[in-house]
Amino acid sequence: MIGDEMEYILTKKIKNPIIIQGFPSFGLVGTIATGFLIDHLNAEPIGEIVSKDIPPMLAVHNSQIIRPLELYYDKKNNILILNALMNVAGKEWELSEVILKMAKELSAKEIIVIEGVASPDLTQEEPGAYLYTTKKMDSMKACGIKKLDEGVILGVTASVLAKAKDTDVSCIFTETHSDLPDNLAAAKAIEVIDKYLGLKVDFKELIRKSKELQQKLQGIVQKGKQARALTDEKQKELDYMG
Repeated sequence: MIGDEMEYILTKKIKNPIIIQGFPSFGLVGTIATGFLIDHLNAEPIGEIVSKDIPPMLAVHNSQIIRPLELYYDKKNNILILNALMNVAGKEWELSEVILKMAKELSAKEIIVIEGVASPDLTQEEPGAYLYTTKKMDSMKACGIKKLDEGVILGVTASVLAKAKDTDVSCIFTETHSDLPDNLAAAKAIEVIDKYLGLKVDFKELIRKSKELQQKLQGIVQKGKQARALTDEKQKELDYMG
């Protein structure tokens, strides 16, 4: 039974994981990157974040149901991946509280956030990557990533950073040119994580699979927006009638 408050549900006991999360912001970078990691690492679904305020929507991939905010676990590397298929506008603070509560209760080593940001340079061929971390920057120097010195952070990423106290948070921002699915920006984020965590990702496979994911994810996210709009419209009707 789903309660009135947002909560996380896990079907397996895990301890000290690294949590990687990605949401459908600019270029769907976070969603593409986490989706690829799930496939590449053969991570298994072990839970989800639930709320009555999340529109009833499911996606189907390879004949398997995918939930809007699903949690996957890679036992080999002890990584918990939060894969988000829908926009959570209006629920950022509540969601960040659940994520940080989960991190605390699981004694997570770190939260790694993958985020796409608008690129000011439309001519560059390879997307730039930047890092903001609550840890010492030394841990990321070997990845060849620049420190984010100036910028504006929005959404769930901003709310997690604002509320994080006892949990280390590292945010990887990769540049993208539009709201269209950007597999190259997602590949850049995976490259950084691969160097940082030593996952030995096959980047040729990443590019190929990311291209396959583009149309699928664009359709799923669009349906999520439609479901959210329909839910909001029904709520307005109820408020008006009440």
